[in-house]
Amino acid sequence: MEKFKRKVFYLGGFDPRGVRFYHQLYREQAARHAALTGDAIMVSGRQAGPAGAAVSALWRVENPAAGVETDYEYLRWEDLIGKVWIRNPLSLAWRAARAYAGHARHMDFRRMRRLRKGPVITILYPPILAVLVPLLLALVPALLLSLLLPFWVGALAGIVLSALLSGRILAKLVVPWLLRFMTYHGALAAEGPGEALDDRLDRFAARIAEQLDGDWDEVQIVTHSAGTILGMRLLRRLLALRGGSLPDHVVLLGLGQVVPVIGLRRDAAWYHDDLRALADRHFRYVDISSPPDGAAYYNVNPFRLVGDQYAARVDMLSPRFHLFYRPENYHGGWSNKYEAHFDYLRVGDRLSPLDFISLTAGRRTVDDAVAAFRMIP
Repeated sequence: MEKFKRKVFYLGGFDPRGVRFYHQLYREQAARHAALTGDAIMVSGRQAGPAGAAVSALWRVENPAAGVETDYEYLRWEDLIGKVWIRNPLSLAWRAARAYAGHARHMDFRRMRRLRKGPVITILYPPILAVLVPLLLALVPALLLSLLLPFWVGALAGIVLSALLSGRILAKLVVPWLLRFMTYHGALAAEGPGEALDDRLDRFAARIAEQLDGDWDEVQIVTHSAGTILGMRLLRRLLALRGGSLPDHVVLLGLGQVVPVIGLRRDAAWYHDDLRALADRHFRYVDISSPPDGAAYYNVNPFRLVGDQYAARVDMLSPRFHLFYRPENYHGGWSNKYEAHFDYLRVGDRLSPLDFISLTAGRRTVDDAVAAFRMIP
């Protein structure tokens, strides 16, 4: 069988865990894929990418049964995330309050609600719960104990109980992560990427551009979560380096897309310019976002946020995770919001043409995978 050679560039979201976590996740999901198919997929150790360890990490994936070799390159910006990752709870509370004041002034929530209601709830519930949960955990025990003890004793007990339990409950509901996410992206919308992030995106674009004419049957530029926001700026720079067009075997893949978080900020003029610059460019874009994922914008075409016309060939799909997971393993409900947002990178209990290992290590091209997925009743 003639080998199918694929190049994958992966740009992840707002997550400080970085390459070690994602390399291990890929290995685990390749093993799940192998358990379902009987075909072993070999994932190499990771090494520094050709442009340097600060730019990317590289590993190779071999699927001998399908005759596929994948060169997988993880684009790194977790060091930049680590520098803005707020660890002190009091600092997080103060900075999140300021960030939400900015979102209230500049975010087009009315239009966002018309696009998808779920992400609006996901954006708004963290600050509400961050106030209500500690307050209720302190107030309810204080009132109950005050029936038997002096009020100051009950109040002190309530405060202690709230301090011990509220952090765990809020973490279970993904509140701290979402507050950090919205704080960072509030600053990103208002101030732009800044010199360090723009320099990193330039280096990503240069690295991708030099690989597009390689001996590849397919080149995937995969963006996930907040990476879908940066992916648009990256794509604009890549197109500029390539004279305004990309080879036919290149596809931009958006997983759990969150572009409106910046695209609907009225003050994010720099980002609106990026989206407008892509309007008349011809390229392939496939968006895979799940309706139950409250952090993602299912069926929201990012190129229509700033205009009605676009030249890209676009597919908007739901991964329909419920068809491929057993009910006990399906990530539904409030307590699973974080995990649901990572199911795009996983393999379910049954194979899907659009699961991450099938897309990146399987024989089908993205176009073939989309066609196969559309045939599923």
